[in-house]
Amino acid sequence: MIDELVRAEAAVVSCADAAAWALSGRDLIAALDATHRLQQRLAAVQLAVVRELDGRGVALAQGASSTAVWLRERLRLDVSAARRLVGRAASIDVAPPAVRDALASGAVSVEQARVIAETAATVTASAGAEVADKAVGVLVEWARQFDPTLLRKLGTRIPDHVAPDLADAAAAAALAAEAVRATRDRHVTISEQTGGRLRISGTLDAEAAALLRAVIDPLSAPSEPDDTRCAGQRRHDALADVCRLALRTGELPENGGDPAQLVVTIDYDGLARQVGGGILDVGLRLTPDTVRRLACDATVLPAVLGGAGQVLDVGRQRRLVTGPLRRALVLRDGGCAFPGCDRPPRWCAAHHIRHWADGGPTSLDNAVLLCGHHHRHIHQTDWLVRLGGNGHPEFVPPAWLDPDQIPRRNHYHQRT
Repeated sequence: MIDELVRAEAAVVSCADAAAWALSGRDLIAALDATHRLQQRLAAVQLAVVRELDGRGVALAQGASSTAVWLRERLRLDVSAARRLVGRAASIDVAPPAVRDALASGAVSVEQARVIAETAATVTASAGAEVADKAVGVLVEWARQFDPTLLRKLGTRIPDHVAPDLADAAAAAALAAEAVRATRDRHVTISEQTGGRLRISGTLDAEAAALLRAVIDPLSAPSEPDDTRCAGQRRHDALADVCRLALRTGELPENGGDPAQLVVTIDYDGLARQVGGGILDVGLRLTPDTVRRLACDATVLPAVLGGAGQVLDVGRQRRLVTGPLRRALVLRDGGCAFPGCDRPPRWCAAHHIRHWADGGPTSLDNAVLLCGHHHRHIHQTDWLVRLGGNGHPEFVPPAWLDPDQIPRRNHYHQRT
């Protein structure tokens, strides 16, 4: 096998050196199809090797805690990708021979093969191996037209095609098997990236998916006609809004319950001049704008440093706009006060019109409700907010947007 793989690698290297730009459109499509088939065939070989390594306990013999952990180090994979590789290898190993043959021939992808194998196992349990073999043949043929997601949906009704008399029992078994898979496969992976960012990936079961969509979808709609955020950015901001709402409920377990329960080390003079950043207790650096924005709606545990670096103040909690003051703010603003926004109060934070670092008081006359998107917007742009003659917030647009800078107000939350 090793000699054949070496020759195959050499052939791939020669193809990589070839100029794709010289190919015609038809030849490019043919090359795409060929590389896809080759990729699937190589995947079949790789899965067979992984399964053999796992079965022999090679990873444990080399001191790793599992095959997935060993693969992560050996192949420099993300641990979730390594686990998927081991899982796919196990799934294909117990699949009917026709599934392995289809993968080895490049007729199906790894994900399609896994779907077919799992469907075959369900049909075998409810209708027997003979019916399952027929189902595999039909599904392999369908795989030429349908992606894994649609193939799985079609697979739930495969008994209608190969064993109509057993279809009801098979459908019930398929539903139960899908529930087991959903429970088994549910996970959320959170990976740290540079700059304090997180990468989130995972698979939700049907109930959790419905809950997420119920709260994310309405919050991720464009907030105004000129909202320039892409769909992914809107979903990101919606998820952040949901987290802020959960923190404000005060019903989370220990270590939660208050917005931005953070220790921020800051230089007071720099913060006051809006040029100094902050450092969280976990070591993450924050920009001055971020520190000032967090302070608007958070219980901040400050570690304030003087000019010589001496600690001036540590651990003095400052409960800002809460209790009766927040209720009064909700009664006045009714929701996000930014013009054109219809976000309700529960999705809003209190923003200091004059920042506390600049001597601004915590009072109804110095606060305004803003949703997460517009709270960031106010801190990052040249919009100004103030209270008008009637005591309600009004927003002055930047000159580039409106040369006359005519103040604007929100009309969605007006009370009769």
